[in-house]
Amino acid sequence: MKNRLKMTLLPEIEFVISTLNVDTITNKRKEILYPLIDFINTKVDDNKEIWLNFICTHNSRRSHLAQVWAQTMAHYFNIKNVFCYSGGTEETALFPMIVETLQHSGFEITKESKSKNPIYNISFSKEAQPIIGFSKKLDDDFNPKSAFAAIMTCNSANEACPFVPGAEKRIPITFEDPKAFDNTPQQVEKYNERSIQIATEMYYIFSQINS
Repeated sequence: MKNRLKMTLLPEIEFVISTLNVDTITNKRKEILYPLIDFINTKVDDNKEIWLNFICTHNSRRSHLAQVWAQTMAHYFNIKNVFCYSGGTEETALFPMIVETLQHSGFEITKESKSKNPIYNISFSKEAQPIIGFSKKLDDDFNPKSAFAAIMTCNSANEACPFVPGAEKRIPITFEDPKAFDNTPQQVEKYNERSIQIATEMYYIFSQINS
């Protein structure tokens, strides 16, 4: 881990982070994470803004978890000018269980609209602007148009999008879909398990960024 001043997060989130164990990340998995570490480090070294767009088919589960935890870890490790987004090959809605899972980890979340595709404010620190969460296509006007890394968080999006318009780099970092456990007794456990995996990997990634 680099020697970097850590920033304050909401207390429950800090507690969750204190329980993360990067030793659970295998060397094979670290090889998958390395291209994103390299992309961020290159931007830091060049004193450029860092634009990350996490992409999944429906932009409803994994891409939001990755966006939220990446933005949180960037703040935690005091890495400036990191802007995290998410998108899909389709527009649906942020799945309510993702909201509950993030709230369970200490995020303060408010619903700003009651449409079929609600907009949420997701707060992780009193010192930072909340993340705006809603489902959108990867090329939505809300998202960056150039010089960003497209991080593919599911296999179907990875296969469907061999080319992401405007992306400077395309990085597959896929996760298993907790949707498989919807409406089962394991739903809460499996969504939390996926969230913790993503949090752990984002912690590892941002802990490796140059001071």
